[in-house]
Amino acid sequence: MSLVVQKYGGTSVGDASRIRDVAARVAARRKSGDDVVVIVSAMGDTTDDLLRLSAEVSPNEHPREMDMLLTAGERVAMALLAMAIQDLGVEAVSFTGSQAGILTDTTHGGAKIQDIRPFRVREALDAGQVVIVAGFQGVSPDTKEVTTLGRGGSDATAAAMAAALGGDVCEIYTDVDGVFTADPRVVESARRIDEISFDEMLELAAAGARVLMPRAVEFGKRFGVPIYVASSFNDGPGTWVKEKTMEQAIVRGIAHDSAATKITVHGVPDRPGVAAALFEPLAVEGVSVDMIVQNVSQSGITDISFTVPREHADVARTVAEAMASEVGALGVDVTSKIARLSIVGSGMRTEPGVAATMFRELADEGVNIDMISTSSIRVSCVIDESDVDRAMQCLHRAFGLDGDANGE
Repeated sequence: MSLVVQKYGGTSVGDASRIRDVAARVAARRKSGDDVVVIVSAMGDTTDDLLRLSAEVSPNEHPREMDMLLTAGERVAMALLAMAIQDLGVEAVSFTGSQAGILTDTTHGGAKIQDIRPFRVREALDAGQVVIVAGFQGVSPDTKEVTTLGRGGSDATAAAMAAALGGDVCEIYTDVDGVFTADPRVVESARRIDEISFDEMLELAAAGARVLMPRAVEFGKRFGVPIYVASSFNDGPGTWVKEKTMEQAIVRGIAHDSAATKITVHGVPDRPGVAAALFEPLAVEGVSVDMIVQNVSQSGITDISFTVPREHADVARTVAEAMASEVGALGVDVTSKIARLSIVGSGMRTEPGVAATMFRELADEGVNIDMISTSSIRVSCVIDESDVDRAMQCLHRAFGLDGDANGE
């Protein structure tokens, strides 16, 4: 008997029929002998509908009340799923994030899980019940306030709960068949990957592959809980995310993120402490900075360019302009129509020439590179947003991903 934590996304529980289908899957798994905990997202477009409704009611920011509002979506889904499972003759109980012992920091709208104390979850499992937990939410032990974990937070809930319970696997069920070598909507020849390492998946997720939230992958890696990503709409095979894979692929996949903005501070005095004067305030404002490039200093001045998520662009620009004024820089430029394109593969550690191949293929395709960033298993470039589709397609071909994604 295994302890399984499953997560079902919004499309998987999008209406009454889908909820009954998920209930049948869960009930069958419990009847097979496994202990089952289910994390659910809000039904369909519920979260977006609530966001639109809040904007109609008030144009102002209300972080606490927004969290109270948005957590209602998952509470509806969890209760309905528990009812459907009970109707199939399987005992089930639903818990909110706070009832399940999910403790977070105090940040409204983007809280991070600090601890899970799943006492009630464990008691229910010991009593033979399926436990349904509302995803995307928790409670701050400091303020006693309900918090939300940000977009995709149900993935983090599932992986963290699996870790806290000592689960055997965390299964993420969604509307796609697993992790692909590229976004199938952009690259028609993209293939499902059988298995991928935590490190590779973390790089792909951070680079824009939205099938898994990066924090979920971090939990799986830190606590050694394998993650299985598959479709809830069919019984086909999915993708295993785990510590070690059978093959060290040179390039495992390609990801893109078109929701980025580049900010450049021109004419920055080249002296100690200037970079800190820029990036410390950005951190205080909660702005996540991705790629950073500082040009070679000439005549005592330099340029600093960095990318941020597009939703943070206004705040980042304000911080950059304040810093430029403080240190005597020449000005700030903001470029929105950019995209970040990344290739990821554990085999890059030992295979020379991967970056060179990427740059040559993009050059031959007429795609200009604006910024470059690398890790031991990733190469990322900033390019014009209009070039993303053909850039991805040419790299997919160049690195042999149009064939079998698993090397067969």
